[in-house]
Amino acid sequence: MEAVEKRREGGAAVAVLGGGEGGSDSVTMSSALCRPLPSSGLKSICDVSHPLSAEELLSPGPEPQPQPEPEPEPGSGAEPAASGGDQDQMLPNGTPVETSSPASSSSLLNRLQLDEELDGETKDLFVTVDDPKKHVSAMETYITYRVMTKTTRNEFDLPEYTVRRRYQDFDWLRTKLEESQPTHLIPPLPEKFVVKGVVDRFSEDFVETRRKALDKFLKRIADHPVLSFNDHLNVFLTVKDLNPYKKQGLAFITKVGESVRYVTGGYKLRSRPVEFAAMGDYLDTFSQKLGTIDRIAQRIVKEQTEYLVELKEYGPIYSSWSAIEEELNKPLIGVSNCVGSNCIALEDLSEDMSDDFLPVLREYVLYIESMKNVLRKRDQVQAEYEAKLETAAYKKDDKQGTPTSVEKCQDRVECFNADLKADWDRWQSNKRQDFRQLLMGMADKNIQYYEKCLAAWESVIPLLQEKPEVTSEDHS
Repeated sequence: MEAVEKRREGGAAVAVLGGGEGGSDSVTMSSALCRPLPSSGLKSICDVSHPLSAEELLSPGPEPQPQPEPEPEPGSGAEPAASGGDQDQMLPNGTPVETSSPASSSSLLNRLQLDEELDGETKDLFVTVDDPKKHVSAMETYITYRVMTKTTRNEFDLPEYTVRRRYQDFDWLRTKLEESQPTHLIPPLPEKFVVKGVVDRFSEDFVETRRKALDKFLKRIADHPVLSFNDHLNVFLTVKDLNPYKKQGLAFITKVGESVRYVTGGYKLRSRPVEFAAMGDYLDTFSQKLGTIDRIAQRIVKEQTEYLVELKEYGPIYSSWSAIEEELNKPLIGVSNCVGSNCIALEDLSEDMSDDFLPVLREYVLYIESMKNVLRKRDQVQAEYEAKLETAAYKKDDKQGTPTSVEKCQDRVECFNADLKADWDRWQSNKRQDFRQLLMGMADKNIQYYEKCLAAWESVIPLLQEKPEVTSEDHS
């Protein structure tokens, strides 16, 4: 038990990124200096990282510095396309124009992702979920995913492992983590069930979306300073067949887990501490805002899908009309091709929103429920402590001090508080990073969409301008 508490204390110290509690002055000072928030004043040395740093991509100060460098180069004629090529693509011409997002926006997203990968240099456990496969048997049909693990930890016998897992195996792992680590926030899993008739759970899109969610689930656990050392995770990542371990039922539940699960329910909590009450209020507000965004985003996707159906019927009409119009043949075909290009661009935008934007929103909706669940467990432990404290006060004996059971319960409350604070700070840091990347990706995809639409319509302009010249020659 002492080893578990030491590991938990060490994990809490690692997980607290910006909090002053539970850490040394040096850790607090370094975390304060290296906090990933944009600064309007002078940068600390921690903020001045490598050239691909995400901070330099987002802060308003450093952006003008890389821009002047390409400006003197057009005079040499060596690499003028690097700065002016994007604008040349937007000029009207008679040929179809294909564009992609500007180098600035797409590189921002790629460089941000690269910077996040470089942040993991100190990691010693890497997991990946990929290669979904469909299995059909007489009893059932299901999907399995390949789970690949690379590690240098002594707890693992080998440096690399490869196993196959299905969704219910991930669900088993999460249940075991909740039971054995009740004081910590367990990342959520994607929902198991889907609305019947609306989504095919064996379709490529659904399977890929679920694979991404399962991959993120395992990565969050592997990055956690406490959960990543859990014995159940070790079994999940290394053992070929999980069935023998599943049959063991609740054999691995720790005493801490039992104490949290079987708390007396007759006592009502006096008052939640201010800091945890603020957490609850924040989760309620965040849940409300996120739910509204999720509903509106789903409605936008639905309207885009309906608009896409209309566009696909709209374009061919101009093509069929051009067959009976000799003078308007080229302009009508140009408009038809333009609408077709807009259809492709809109289809890509809708897919990106459905595959990338909505799943992140849904994950954090589930994350909120997980965090509320941990808060309720913390309140139960505090209620148990207060109940035992009152009972001890009624049975007070001058010959005996505070009962051991009360002291142990107090220790559990303090342990719960420290773990929850650490996981809260960690969750907030991950949330800022996830939504920053999500919004940058959304901006990048919208830039691509409107650029493609603009280029397609501008390619029609020369065809429309040629028409008066042709008619004038005919009249002459």
